[in-house]
Amino acid sequence: MQPARLDLRINQGATLRKPLLLMQPAYQYKPITAIQQSAPLLLTVPAHGLVGSWPIWIEGVTGWGDLGRDKAREPFRLAKVIDANTLELNNISGIGRTASGGLIVYQPPVDLTGFSARMMIRDTAGALLLELSMDNGRLVAGDGRIVITLTAAETAAITWTKGRYDLELTMSNGDVTRWAEGEVVVSQEVTHE
Repeated sequence: MQPARLDLRINQGATLRKPLLLMQPAYQYKPITAIQQSAPLLLTVPAHGLVGSWPIWIEGVTGWGDLGRDKAREPFRLAKVIDANTLELNNISGIGRTASGGLIVYQPPVDLTGFSARMMIRDTAGALLLELSMDNGRLVAGDGRIVITLTAAETAAITWTKGRYDLELTMSNGDVTRWAEGEVVVSQEVTHE
C-alpha cells in the first residue's frame, strides 16, 4: 500500500487537534430512500453503517443534479450521523427542493480495534524532533480516526521549523503499515509573551 501524502502544519503556541480519517479502499453504496425538504438537509439511508461525521459522495439523485458528486473528480460532502438511518448535510438546505432516489457512496472507516499508532517527526538529517504515539497520549484513535494532539504548551516549546513525518500503524496481528507521510511546517508564534 502506498502511504497517503498529507502535509502537517503546526501553529506554535496553539493547541493542535488534527484528525486523520483512515478509510478502507473499497466503496460502499447505500440507497437513499428519502431526501427531506429541510435545513440542514436530511437524508434517510436505512442501515447506512456510519458513525460520527464521515465523507460521502451522492450519486444518481433525480430532480437535484447538483446535489451529486463524482467520487473520482469532486470533493466529498461531510455527513453527520443523526441515527442509524439518517444523515445530515449541514451546509445544504433542502427547503423548496424536490428530489428522490440515488445512493450515498463512501469508503468505510478502518476498524482500529487492537491497533497501535506512532508518528515520528525527523529533521532532514534524520534526527528525531518529536515522537507521537498512543502511549504518550499524542495520538488518539477511534471510529476510523487518529487525532494528532498537542497542547498549546507543547507546541510553544517547539524550537524547529521544518521536518518530515511518517505515521505507522501496528495491527492486532503484528503487521506494520506506513499509513501516511509528509512535510511538517511549524508556523512561528509572534504574539507570545
